[in-house]
Amino acid sequence: MRILVSNDDGIFAAGLPPLVGALEALGDVRVVAPASEQSASSHALTMHSPLRVRKHREGWFSVSGTPADCVYMAINHLLPWRPDLVVSGINRGGNLSEDVHYSGTVAAAREACLVGIKGLAVSLHIDWGAPNDPRTCWETAAALAARVVPDVAANQIPGCRLFNLNVPDLPLDQVKGIRLCRLGHRNYKIDVTERRDLRGKRYYWIGGNHEFFDPTPGTDGPAVEDSWASLTPMRVDLTADTALPAMSDWDSVDESPLLG
Repeated sequence: MRILVSNDDGIFAAGLPPLVGALEALGDVRVVAPASEQSASSHALTMHSPLRVRKHREGWFSVSGTPADCVYMAINHLLPWRPDLVVSGINRGGNLSEDVHYSGTVAAAREACLVGIKGLAVSLHIDWGAPNDPRTCWETAAALAARVVPDVAANQIPGCRLFNLNVPDLPLDQVKGIRLCRLGHRNYKIDVTERRDLRGKRYYWIGGNHEFFDPTPGTDGPAVEDSWASLTPMRVDLTADTALPAMSDWDSVDESPLLG
């Protein structure tokens, strides 16, 4: 199996070596990751400035751009082969519920899906703002990712090439197992902090801390808080299919060609 590994925490992220080490038992692994942290970059592509690539060692590259840039560059320029699978992570912090819309980790896996390659995003549910702790259980997430990869690679799921794995920050023997989950709802404290620079001009920080997950059964946040790893299949096509029939009688909709 040919596996491309990327992330959004950067080429020097603590979660990258454990993931690569676990996946090397499954195939040929190459790494293309951002040169610096790109958390919450979502699916942005760098279109208005050049990208620079640095080779760190054989099979390991960094790109001065976003996670999506990294996967695009890897598939279309840097790798000697087309990967069978893209694995993104291990992210420092969970990518649960609505987080998937902001996540650079998920976006790297999604970029692969846009060109017909399966993608798996892997995240460890810790406080991403906390200092790195040597007790962080990267190996747990790496081991569970390696457990999931063969099934992701071998099975064809109709309408699904993108998978999201979130792992609690626990020793492997304390994780209850892997549970299939839906995306849930995550509540954040809304926060806009205004400050002034040394010249007296205003600037702002946005984004508040996590408050709680909606307790809906079968969703990802509560499962991870209950010591399960959550695995969620996701769609790249965002079309709300059930809405199309309901919109067919809208006055503004006319299927005939518009006259100039």
